[in-house]
Amino acid sequence: MQIKCVIAEDEPLAMERARQYVQKIPFLELVAEFENSMDALFFLKESPVDLLFLDINMGEFSGIQLLESIHIGCEVILITAYHEYALKGFDLNVTDYLLKPYTFERFLQAVTKAQSNLAKKPATADRDYIFVKTEYRLEKIMLHDILFIEGMRDYRRIHTIDKKIMTLKTFADFEKEIAPSQIFRIHKSYMVALQKIDSIEKDLVTVRDYVLPISETYKKSFLEMIRKG
Repeated sequence: MQIKCVIAEDEPLAMERARQYVQKIPFLELVAEFENSMDALFFLKESPVDLLFLDINMGEFSGIQLLESIHIGCEVILITAYHEYALKGFDLNVTDYLLKPYTFERFLQAVTKAQSNLAKKPATADRDYIFVKTEYRLEKIMLHDILFIEGMRDYRRIHTIDKKIMTLKTFADFEKEIAPSQIFRIHKSYMVALQKIDSIEKDLVTVRDYVLPISETYKKSFLEMIRKG
């Protein structure tokens, strides 16, 4: 099981340590890094991941405030230099608590606990269709008809073979409902149906007459999914 993870840490040395430890563990896939919790918050609202490494002390908006601001459906490992935050962290139902400076062995112990928790959760199943709310109705959309999904401010535009549908459903909602082997996130503003891709060149994906960008945030995981077939 590949675990997608994010690091939110404002100390460069601590960020480097966490990154190196993640890279040592084969089943961890680092999809994003953030130096402040606000950027992490906006990312997590739109892009669900499996595991978040979260520093508590991050300037005006702390890691604790981030956890209190939104529901995060992933495992969370708190990282801090202060003992007194441990109780507060566990009140928020975090997976584990790493006290700086932590060893690789302690890091691996926390990750293993997160891995165990994730293994107990049901995986996203392949589906043939989804329902989306558009205007005043729920519309059924067959997944094999979708070309790509485009973000447009508060709306998402679903481009299908024969029509376009506007909905308030978020990218995070789509990622929870649709298996990544079917439709995959390639950019903060785009998800693409893998079977509808005509070509991939550098940082661009071609689907029929559309050319879509691939951002650095999603490029590694996207190409890995392509390699898996």
